[in-house]
Amino acid sequence: MDFAIRNLSVLAYAQGFTLWHYRAPQAPLAALASPGYFNLASDILATGDMLMMSARDGGRVAFVVQVSVEPTENVQLAPLS
Repeated sequence: MDFAIRNLSVLAYAQGFTLWHYRAPQAPLAALASPGYFNLASDILATGDMLMMSARDGGRVAFVVQVSVEPTENVQLAPLS
């Protein structure tokens, strides 16, 4: 299932940090965690943000480790340890 911006929402924001939630009840968690899935949100996500993901088969919390918009949209996530 493709990324849908309407499923991404802000849970908390303070001092340049944002906690996001993404809900995709029809998509498997592996799709959400795949590289590039959140590239279309590269203009609103920032390095250091945290992203809670809810999928049909589970959930995950990830850390945004890199965001670049030019020359191409690129969002890289890392799982929290």
